[in-house]
Amino acid sequence: MTENRENLFKVWFDRHKNLIFKVVNTYAALPEDKDDLFQEVLLQLWSSIPGFQGNAKETTWIYKVALNTALVWKRKKNAKKRFRAEILETGQVPSVKDDYDELPQNKQVLDQVYDAVRQLPKSESSLVLLYLDGLSYDEMAEVLGISKNNIGVRLNRARKTLAQLLKGLIDDF
Repeated sequence: MTENRENLFKVWFDRHKNLIFKVVNTYAALPEDKDDLFQEVLLQLWSSIPGFQGNAKETTWIYKVALNTALVWKRKKNAKKRFRAEILETGQVPSVKDDYDELPQNKQVLDQVYDAVRQLPKSESSLVLLYLDGLSYDEMAEVLGISKNNIGVRLNRARKTLAQLLKGLIDDF
């Protein structure tokens, strides 16, 4: 079983690493956070293989694992931030320097899009990610565990919010 598990994991990773990268980029902004989340998703994916029955498409399964892992990771990270903020005085919290002047312009645009998606409620950011990856409403409903009608309502709401958050981005580009 271990050999089959290892082979399946390798196949899934080769086929779907970009899917995992998209989830990671949606939920983590800093490079070290992306590394941590990526490793956590891979660990959870490895752990989930015995539960995979083949009833769902492998992409659906991988999305479920990746999104659930990202949501739990984000919740834990936010709890740690709140705890640190209570302990440290505001002036002692280090700030992260953004070096956007050194990045290519298309990387800047992509970063702004990911930043906007991160500002959406968690359920909507997951939905946008699935939508951008071309999943059907049926597949999105299966991954998120909500109805197709609810997918349409939430997706419409997310589009409007993203349009406001990204207003002027195309004009400035």
